[in-house]
Amino acid sequence: MSIELSEPDVNGLGEAVAALRGWQSDASPLQLHPGDLGWFWRAGPEATATAVRTWSRDGRILAVGLLDGPGLLRLTIARDARRDEELARSMLADVTDPDRGVLPAGRASIEAPMTARLQDLLAGAGWHADEPWTPLHRDLAQPVPPPGVRVERVGPGLAAESTAVHRSAFDGSTFTEERWHTMAAGLPFADARTLLAYDDEGAAVACVTVWSASAGRPGLLEPMGVHRDHRGRGHGRAISVAAAAALRDMGASSAMVCTPASNTAAVATYRAAGYEPRALVRDMTRDA
Repeated sequence: MSIELSEPDVNGLGEAVAALRGWQSDASPLQLHPGDLGWFWRAGPEATATAVRTWSRDGRILAVGLLDGPGLLRLTIARDARRDEELARSMLADVTDPDRGVLPAGRASIEAPMTARLQDLLAGAGWHADEPWTPLHRDLAQPVPPPGVRVERVGPGLAAESTAVHRSAFDGSTFTEERWHTMAAGLPFADARTLLAYDDEGAAVACVTVWSASAGRPGLLEPMGVHRDHRGRGHGRAISVAAAAALRDMGASSAMVCTPASNTAAVATYRAAGYEPRALVRDMTRDA
């Protein structure tokens, strides 16, 4: 049967999330994770459904994509389908034709597994590698040491405080208490936790949300931030250690995160927290 491109409705998001969970593996580089859909869910389930695309054959989902901003498609592919020629050529046609409803005309970027046949076809169609990103990985086979700061699991009563730290950490952030509640009501958050760290004076200084993909699979940090008034004091390292401990408690095999390679401070923070860098990855970009 031919490849079918779909935009699931809200009820169909569960199938996409389940596919992403099943594809996570420590043997694979960092890829689109159910936590990425979970973090996007802060915009609401309808907006999330509108941003998701799936490619299927004979009723089986082979690839899932997330339109994670204007002209940015983040996608991953089932491991046994990454070199599938029919799938790759169908996906290439879908992402290069604006009428297919995936990417608009003009400048666009695609994040996809580096070993996927689609990468070859994009390069042949004139797309080029963009700036490098550094994936980092922490194995969770052994217990994680204490983070050295007080860390609380965020529930409704701490949502306002946690989102205030996030807005301070990220310029232009629109993450609010209401949006945290929307995210927390989403399907992927059943396997997630938001954590909030405090300094010795009791000030909230750093936050992170961690996403499990079920026991025995890698978990994701998305996002982690430190309040702008409390940077340079080791709080990013501490909350990243706490994130690893939380994921281990949820049964994750490892903790993973990805940051631009140019953000050397972030890379150093994660390394200080026990995360080891892996091979650089790059989006494929089409110029306007």
